[in-house]
Amino acid sequence: MYLKELKAYKAPPVKASDAEGHVQKFSIPPAPPSPEEADIASALGEYENQVPEVEGQAAAGESAAVEQDWFEEPEEEEEHAAH
Repeated sequence: MYLKELKAYKAPPVKASDAEGHVQKFSIPPAPPSPEEADIASALGEYENQVPEVEGQAAAGESAAVEQDWFEEPEEEEEHAAH
């Protein structure tokens, strides 16, 4: 009896309007605003006016820090040199 009912079942036809409550409408997002050329020019001016920091150079008014050499080479013993 179950197989007879299963074979007799017909699925309802799918309509295009069935998905309206479940799917959001697609809308293209707005284009981002382009940057202003004045902002680019001022940013470029700020970049060009920056003073680069160079390692090993002292800033104006500061004394240069003396870097100490902490590496010590081991002295070779004369006994090993004779072999």
